Order: sequence, then C-alpha cells, then structure tokens
Amino acid sequence: MVPHYAIVGLGSRAELFARALAGSPRAELAAFCDQNQTRMRVHNEWLGTAVPSYRPADFVVMLEKERIDVVVVCTPDHTHADYVVAALRAGCDVVTEKPMTTDVDGARRILAARRETGRAVRVAFNYRYNPVHRRVRALLAEDAIGEIGSVEFSWLLDTAHGADYFRRWHRDKANSGGLLVHKSGHHFDLVNWWLGSGPETVFAVGRLFFYGEGSGHPDDRFALDVEASPRLRALYHDAEHEDGYVRNQDVFAPGVTIEDDVSVLVRHRGGVVLNYHLHAYSPREGYRVAFSGSEGRLELDVRENEHAADAGETTRARLTRQRQWEPPEVVLDEPLGEGHGGGDARMLAELLGDAEPDPLGCAADHDSGLQALLTGLAANRSLATGAPVAVDELLGEIGEPA
Repeated sequence: MVPHYAIVGLGSRAELFARALAGSPRAELAAFCDQNQTRMRVHNEWLGTAVPSYRPADFVVMLEKERIDVVVVCTPDHTHADYVVAALRAGCDVVTEKPMTTDVDGARRILAARRETGRAVRVAFNYRYNPVHRRVRALLAEDAIGEIGSVEFSWLLDTAHGADYFRRWHRDKANSGGLLVHKSGHHFDLVNWWLGSGPETVFAVGRLFFYGEGSGHPDDRFALDVEASPRLRALYHDAEHEDGYVRNQDVFAPGVTIEDDVSVLVRHRGGVVLNYHLHAYSPREGYRVAFSGSEGRLELDVRENEHAADAGETTRARLTRQRQWEPPEVVLDEPLGEGHGGGDARMLAELLGDAEPDPLGCAADHDSGLQALLTGLAANRSLATGAPVAVDELLGEIGEPA
C-alpha cells in the first residue's frame, strides 16, 4: 500500500506539496489540516479532489482516522514543533518546511520526540537540489580549489520579494524567528552542506533599517494587490473572514520586530570562516558566494528574478573557478530552472521515492535542520547581547552533544 500523507498548514507553500502528492502513484494525499476551512476548500478545488479537512484541535484524531504515515508541516514557523512532536508521537514520519523550529525549546522537544519514537524528520531544504548548488558541492568535494579557508556570502532580496516578509506573519520575530532563522536557514544550510561542517562560534550585527514604523520610506508601490491575483484572492482575501489574517499588511506600519539588514560572522568547526550578509530592500535580487581556498577561488553569481534595475536580463547563474597563477575558467553560465532553480521538483521527487541516486547527500534530516537552525539562533542571541555566541552553549540548552 502507498503511504498516506497529511498536510497541515494550507497557505500558498502547501500547494507545492499538495500537487505533487495528488499526482503521485507512490503516495495518497489523505487529509488536510488548517484553522481556515476556506483555504482547505480552495486547495481541493484546485486539485479537483475531496481530501478530508480537519481543524488543528482534531490533528491527532485525523492522524489515526485517516491512517496517516507521513505529515507535511507547512504552518507558520513558530508552530512547527507542536505539529512535528505530535506527529512523531502518533507514529508518523514528518517532512517539515524550513526552519525545523524557531527556538531552543522547539528544537529540544523535536529531538527528544525523535529519539523516543525512532521516527524520521526531514527538512525541506530545496536549495540543496538546485543543480548549480549541486555542482558547487561536487567541485568542493573534489578539492577543486584545495583546502577552504573562508566563504563570503551576500544575499540580496529585492523590494518585491524582500518586502513580502514584512507584509506577512514573518514580520513578527515571535512567529518566524526573524530572517536569520526563516530565510537565512536556506543559506546557512547550504554552507554547512557545502563545507561538511556546522557552526562553532557566531557573531552578528544588524538592525531594522528600511521597513517598519518611522522608516521614512512609505510608498504605495510596496503594497501587494491581493485581489489582483486569483490565487492569492482565493487563498487569503476570501478567507479573511474566518481567522482575520491579512496577507497584505503595511510594511511601514507598527509591529515589525525583525531586522532587514544583517551581517553574520561564523567560524565553522574545522576553522573555515563564513562572512554572511543579508539585506531585504535591494533594487535587484540574487546572491554571490565566493570560496577562497589554498589553491584558488570559486565564485557563484546568481540573478534570481527580473525585478532588477536593469530588467530584461534573464534569471541565470554563473560559476567561475580561478586556480592560483591561472586565468579564470567559467564552469557554467546558464539560466536557472523554475522553483528555486529547479530544486523544488528534484526535492519532491526524492521525497516521493522517484529520485536519482544521491551521492552528494542532498536529503536533509533532523541533524541538518538543527545545524542550520543553530547558526540563526546563535546570530539572534548575538544581536541581542552584542557578544559572540558559542554554539556549544545552545547545544547544551537543547540537550544535544557538542
């Protein structure tokens, strides 16, 4: 028999998993769970299905009644731990959107439940499956530039995408852990995966500079016309009457408690140093990653959308290697695929058992989720205290060995 899946949290991200599950011969989409009945109905309409719908209060009842084997968690980040733990203790495996959780207590509870039950927790780090990122991983594994000394990572969110984190529930750090936990979890995981090591010491500085009350930048162009998009209108505007959630909050209104401009310095176990910067108000979107090694340098430059000031340039990636005393070599220069550079489709295929062999270790388990989370949690603590944070202190609070 094929495994039965349930999705909890039926916002826009859930559509990725719902469509894959509904169309797979290797899985049965057996249940939806959300506090908003309208959203569950909309997903069923989109899929042409009649998946049973449950409220969060009946989550455990749903798992038993629908004989659920795997739970996919797509709820707001601060609720991940509650659903992951309940699913594990009900005998289910879990696939959770990143981050695995948002705080030390959530990590402690998830890891304790996983040990107690022996069930699996997978974290949906889709960027690992991006072919360009896989190529970087392979080159580093082959010592293409020798021993790595340092990594420079600059991520730019533009004023379309970046502003969205300040319109939604993510704007409150109590809900999302801030961008260093929510968004940067992608990036910290990539670096951990590329290097094969997690963080040891973290220091961060940052602030809310551009968005938020009193920023001096109010502009109607930052508003999102939810009603102009049939999908957003159906999923959010037409569902507001049930739970009061407003998808398009004012990015310059009170209530923003996350940073929009942050620098993080990380010493990884083994000595490699990461210099990371994120800012969420750029005129263009993309990222640059550079690895400096004993035998040369590897540089990745990615333009992720067409909202840049020089609009019209295709979304693409350029990867260059330059060995000591040699001219630069362009390893690849190509357009990016759809869905996180093609990562979404490959991740879903792997989760549903249709993937190719995984020699690069793309699949991310609870430990990968923890290691990415540790960098974000330590950075948040450093922002609060103004001091470097030893990751072993966090591990001790979580109850995990260093």
